Amino acid sequence: MRSPLVPLLFLAAVPLAASVDFDHEIVPLLRKHCGECHTGDKRKGSFSMNTRATLLEGSENGAVVVPSDVTKSKLLELVASADLDVRMPPKGPGLSAVDIAKLKAWIAEGAVWTEGFAFKQPAYEPLLKPRTPVLPAAQDGRDHPIDRVLDAWVKEKKLVRPPVADDATFLRRVQLDLVGVLPSAAETAAFVADRAPDKRAKLVKALLSREVDYADHWMAFWNDLLRNDYVGTGYIDGGRKQITGWLYAALHENKPYDVFVRELIAPTPASEGFGKGIIWRGSVSAGARPELQFAQSVSQTFLGINMKCASCHDSFIDRWKLRDAYGLAAITSNQPLELVRCDIPTGKQSAAAWPFPELGQIDPTKPRAERLQQLAALMTHPDNGRLQRTIVNRLWHRLMGRGVVHPVDAMQTAPWNQDLLDILANRLVESKYDLKAVLEFIATSQAYQSQAETLTRTADDKGYVYRGPRAKRLTAEQFVDALWRLTGTVPVKVDAGVARAAAGQSSLAWQAQPLWSNDKAKGELPPVGETRVFRLRFQVPESLAKAGCVVSCDNSYELFVNGKTASKGDDWQTPQAFDLTSYLHAGENEFLLVGRNGGSAPNAAAVWLQAYLRDAKGKDTTLATNRAWEWTAALPNAKGVLPANATWRPVAVLAPAVWSKGEPKMGELLTQLSGKGIPPARASLVKSDMLQRSLGRPNREQIVSMRPNELSTLEAIDLANGQAFTDLLSRGATNLLRRSWKSPDEFTQWLYVSALCRPPSAAELKVAQEILGPRLNEQGVSDLLWAVCMLPEFQTIR
Repeated sequence: MRSPLVPLLFLAAVPLAASVDFDHEIVPLLRKHCGECHTGDKRKGSFSMNTRATLLEGSENGAVVVPSDVTKSKLLELVASADLDVRMPPKGPGLSAVDIAKLKAWIAEGAVWTEGFAFKQPAYEPLLKPRTPVLPAAQDGRDHPIDRVLDAWVKEKKLVRPPVADDATFLRRVQLDLVGVLPSAAETAAFVADRAPDKRAKLVKALLSREVDYADHWMAFWNDLLRNDYVGTGYIDGGRKQITGWLYAALHENKPYDVFVRELIAPTPASEGFGKGIIWRGSVSAGARPELQFAQSVSQTFLGINMKCASCHDSFIDRWKLRDAYGLAAITSNQPLELVRCDIPTGKQSAAAWPFPELGQIDPTKPRAERLQQLAALMTHPDNGRLQRTIVNRLWHRLMGRGVVHPVDAMQTAPWNQDLLDILANRLVESKYDLKAVLEFIATSQAYQSQAETLTRTADDKGYVYRGPRAKRLTAEQFVDALWRLTGTVPVKVDAGVARAAAGQSSLAWQAQPLWSNDKAKGELPPVGETRVFRLRFQVPESLAKAGCVVSCDNSYELFVNGKTASKGDDWQTPQAFDLTSYLHAGENEFLLVGRNGGSAPNAAAVWLQAYLRDAKGKDTTLATNRAWEWTAALPNAKGVLPANATWRPVAVLAPAVWSKGEPKMGELLTQLSGKGIPPARASLVKSDMLQRSLGRPNREQIVSMRPNELSTLEAIDLANGQAFTDLLSRGATNLLRRSWKSPDEFTQWLYVSALCRPPSAAELKVAQEILGPRLNEQGVSDLLWAVCMLPEFQTIR
């Protein structure tokens, strides 16, 4: 049992998300009590609260707010003063005790400020049409367009160019970024040993060619952004519709982004759930009706525009008006739409309209379907650079840790580098709206392959300065996938109704041949209760990356792999599939498949097994029941050990027609493990559970374009002591103990390389030895798994 002090120490070491809501608690307070003198263009006493940067500059008398230090924050002293000549604000009743407490808590938590927010935004209007920047000259042979722009920017700012990350760091980063899974220890060793100068570019291309892994990973990103899920509000009562099948197919086939957008705006039956939104139960505000949801979703997702405020009243934060939101809403409305301001009807009808008439306009007299087609055409108009810039900015943020425009839904604000944003957008258009091409463009730059920036708490207090990619926290899905794969606890089935195999691969060739009795017509049937043991010895390469197996028997079986029970079953129509990797070791291995016949009279009996082994280079080896196996009537003990005098005989292979009903089911399961068709489950394709929710997976009743990069208190507690996480670690430890480890140190080396892509340091190895003891056991393995998973290095993509 872990020490009760461990969770407390863990909590103390982890930065926690703020408990005070800046947008809804602090902004209204400052606007009400301080706005008249210290926001917008007003700087009474040379003090402005308009932005966080001006707030921290202080006044003519020095600092007013010192983040995380309430004793040095003069603001608190002024608002709490009983002296009316000193107290702020000088007029009115002043702040209540509750408001002062909120301010104090906010400052104590670092005076967190929503990035990009200002009480008065500068007069900036983003470019609409595409723009082709002039690229600076290449420096030091770095000719990639991204590097040419950023190298010139760094040189102009007199900054140091970030150095290149080592191979192992790059490998872990790019695999998690592009396909969402950790490289295996064998894959890491092979990549680090590779001396080819273009190996990084080849790896990027190879990862993006893994259609299923790519689609599995990016489902989480698009489910968040398109407000799609498998369960939740509206799915039971018909007030909401999934787009899961359409979305997965679009990612799997890499549908061009302009086509992708058009099919969501002017939808097919498979993609209409996005535009329909949610029909909420009970009374809701006018701004939550489905037509307004359409306006909000389309503008936020594709243009990075916040129409939520403008769905109730003219926006306080940018130029969008109530009529703009209702104009978009009217495009999808089946009846005239009355403008409602702050839930008060105005008596005015809205007209279907698109907010950028420079590109064209909607004809409000046309039927709804035609209006949506017009909107889809305008949204994907070649001159709509805002669509292009919005999506590439989202992809840059996902790979680099911060948007060129940030936050990514604040596209009405200035980018920190317009040229960078434009070359990314132009790459999208040049590639015919190929999102994978943009990802490859970013990932093959030296900028992406640089060492991650070391952040401080005050890094952005005076504005963002590019110093390389920023570390990103693993998403809930990435964390769970990593743990599943490390521990061999990957489930077979998924909840998302998706076709994960490419066309023509939905059913792989079933190579396993049934073994045991011969033709029933010849009367060669085993007696009731007969037990036979089938054996195969085979070689496993040093570079094994993964392995999977599917097995069944009529009537029941037990499978031993290298003397350890790997699987049991008693229903031949429900074949068992499992991750085989943790049971195998380099060199000679052995399957012992114990089959038992049941029934009340002699009857046909059979066993089947098929497995795939994949090495680090992607080469597959198939193992299946066939004439290469042998059998004996001698029975093994509980540890899978046979008597020394066991007599082995050639097997009998059943005719193909026998048991044919069982083969399709087994073939279907086999594709889930082979790597050629459907791989094991991914967290992005299963329903959210307690662990994923505590790790930040949203409920998707609202669009989520950026998940928090900080750990909340709930998440920290669940990782420290949560039952779901503890149970997963326990099951994982049981699985890992089935492998033949030469020593605890060998297990530690494997775990660190598999989880972090590096071996343990001497100090880490010493700690692991203390945790594991002289012999591996479930508690020690579980504790070391927990310790490694708690490392910030594991929980982040650096």
